Amino acid sequence: MQQTWFMVIVILCCLGQNDTLDVRQTCQPQASCSECLRSPGCAWCKQGDFLKPGESNERRCDSAESLTSRKCEVGHVINPKPWKDILKDSQLSSDPKNVVQMKPQSVQLKLRIGQPHELKVVFKRAQGYPIDLYYLMDLSYSMKDDLDKIKNLGHDILTTLQNFTKDTHIGFGSFVDKVALPYVSQQILRLTNPCPSRMDQLHCRPAFSFRNILPLTEDADKFQKEVSKQKISANLDSPEAGLDAIMQAAVCWEKIGWRPKVTRILVYTSDDTFHMAGDGRLAGIYSPHDGQCHLENSVYQGTLQDYPSIGHLSTVLQNSSIQLIFAVTEEIYHAYKALSELIPGSVVGVLKNDSSNVVELISDAYRNLSASIVFDHEAAPAGLSISYQSSCGRGGWSDWSPHGECNGIKLDQQVEFTVRFNATACLTKREPIKIKVQGTDADFTVLVETLCDCECKDKQEKSSDCSGNGTFHCGMCSCDVKHLGQKCECQLSDDFESMKEMSALCRQTNSSDICGGHGLCECGKCACHNHYRGDYCECDDNSCPQHLHKMCNGKGSCSCGQCQCNDDYTGEKCHCPPEGKRNCRKGKMGGKPCSGHGECPCDRCICKEGLTGDYCDRVQEPCGMKYQSCMMCAAQGQTCETECQDLRAVRDEGAQEYACIHEGLTFYVDATNDGPIEIHYADLPSKNHKNIFESIDKTSVIIGSSVTGIVVIGIVIIIVYRLLIELYDLKEYRSFVRAQEMTDWKDTHNPLFQGATTTVMNPLHDDE
Repeated sequence: MQQTWFMVIVILCCLGQNDTLDVRQTCQPQASCSECLRSPGCAWCKQGDFLKPGESNERRCDSAESLTSRKCEVGHVINPKPWKDILKDSQLSSDPKNVVQMKPQSVQLKLRIGQPHELKVVFKRAQGYPIDLYYLMDLSYSMKDDLDKIKNLGHDILTTLQNFTKDTHIGFGSFVDKVALPYVSQQILRLTNPCPSRMDQLHCRPAFSFRNILPLTEDADKFQKEVSKQKISANLDSPEAGLDAIMQAAVCWEKIGWRPKVTRILVYTSDDTFHMAGDGRLAGIYSPHDGQCHLENSVYQGTLQDYPSIGHLSTVLQNSSIQLIFAVTEEIYHAYKALSELIPGSVVGVLKNDSSNVVELISDAYRNLSASIVFDHEAAPAGLSISYQSSCGRGGWSDWSPHGECNGIKLDQQVEFTVRFNATACLTKREPIKIKVQGTDADFTVLVETLCDCECKDKQEKSSDCSGNGTFHCGMCSCDVKHLGQKCECQLSDDFESMKEMSALCRQTNSSDICGGHGLCECGKCACHNHYRGDYCECDDNSCPQHLHKMCNGKGSCSCGQCQCNDDYTGEKCHCPPEGKRNCRKGKMGGKPCSGHGECPCDRCICKEGLTGDYCDRVQEPCGMKYQSCMMCAAQGQTCETECQDLRAVRDEGAQEYACIHEGLTFYVDATNDGPIEIHYADLPSKNHKNIFESIDKTSVIIGSSVTGIVVIGIVIIIVYRLLIELYDLKEYRSFVRAQEMTDWKDTHNPLFQGATTTVMNPLHDDE
């Protein structure tokens, strides 16, 4: 049982350490310098005389450490490192003339494939940052009482916003629905006055999809004046053209009056749900929304394009840095809550039926939006991945995720993010990546390019290093079509027999593959690929056994599949340290290796028979026959060379209670000393006590007693329950018998009852 638990613990520990393993990038050799740099972990040696005869150009591509160890001069190793250049790094500032909320602002970054690079970014909201708030209201008939309330809220809304900043602009727009069936009645009278009842004395405004009533302004009186002129409208169905209105408010940048370098807030109020993409087909509208501004005289009818999709709308809002506040009634709260989860930078609040709490709702919603910081980027080019770590001022960093996020942030709190860039393929050009905080204009630009090309500056055509038969570049020869070889020294022949004889020189046996399948036959000699070498590419210098995820334990080199160990290390994996460094002494200092009870040929004790443990200091069967015989012999005062051999029996004074008992004596075996194994024995506390409790398995007794107790208690409960049921049934039966005896079954005459009278007519009977 203990062994089982030990194995479980070992497995769990291994799983827990899986993320912390030192996984190193292994270079996959390539035949050219550019391809080599595109392979993670690789460097290229351009030294002309670097290769040995018969080695292929792939041997120039290896890790920088390996190339140096193979005598490639440092100045000839091409191994460009990733680097960054901070182009603009202004300090954070809340100065209205020069607001800076994020640093740095511009960075140039060059990456190697497979080598991530990280940037630290700091963000802090500027105090008193300007705010543009556009109030978008549903003017369908059910919002009549809300309009009356909104007409007097202009000053209150501006006053609330001025608690956050003195520079505020406010605007107003409204929406109903597309002016088409089945959304809006097409009867002439209803188009002019779409109110639901002719008896209604209110004259309604004709329906529209969206109307920009007041562009953003700092004049609260103008807001109140324009809003007070508004009249309610009406449509046929319940959902409204809310998404149409949001889209136009977001894309009609100039007509709405959005300013640059401000916090943009769009407040959306309604008491009903919304139409979305696809609903336009009910009216025969199939063209998808193009995401463009279509305001004519400040009005959008929406009869030519379908409602926008939620994804399209979300993208437009993020690109415009507009934060959306849904102020909706409680009945439709859940529908807009689900919509808000699909639109980053949006919140939902419950609006009272008459919109009397809209000012408080805007204030709370703005605080909630400001307390949440989401770091994200525009679409990254193929071959580049971007991830984030967040430090939200609470100590420590979050896990890596596709975007950075901090919640519960105060308005003046500074937060930090780490952005990781990792190139998995070469980029065709320098790509500008814009990273920003959702809902703000704060961003910074990263110019990313990849280091994939070699700049050797040694190109020579018909070079003497290539026997005049090729081009020398980056230390290697590119031969013309009639020559081959490491230095283009071999001329190709058109004679088939000659080529056959040449290829035969590259076979170790007549039945083997050319160069063992690991190279090319050039001029009758093998040019081996990757880490293979030898006359027939029979040696692989990358196939040695590993220890602790390192080839040859990192303590030797691999030569033709066998480890050549350094620093007195031994073993096929170079995993056996020198004798003075072996982990075979308990306590690391003093004492004999393996407690004197085993051997340490490598880094682990091999114990003698009957002993176990990391240091051979535990006895496998401490109460076994072997130790009993030695003890009894010693107790009788005999010479016990045969019985004890390498054991030593020691009698302890007085009566003792040890783990093992045999024929009235108690003993234990001690293997922790460096000398012979000792058997300590003594008399039992009471020699006449026949029932030796020490020999009882206490675990079995405890488990057996517990199980027996549970079974007995269960049986008693069942018997008591059964007796109670019997008593209850007997009581009920007696009550039934008494009720039967007390029932009076006397006959009574019912005056309404009349007995049946049978009359029989004989047709042969004559009354006369």
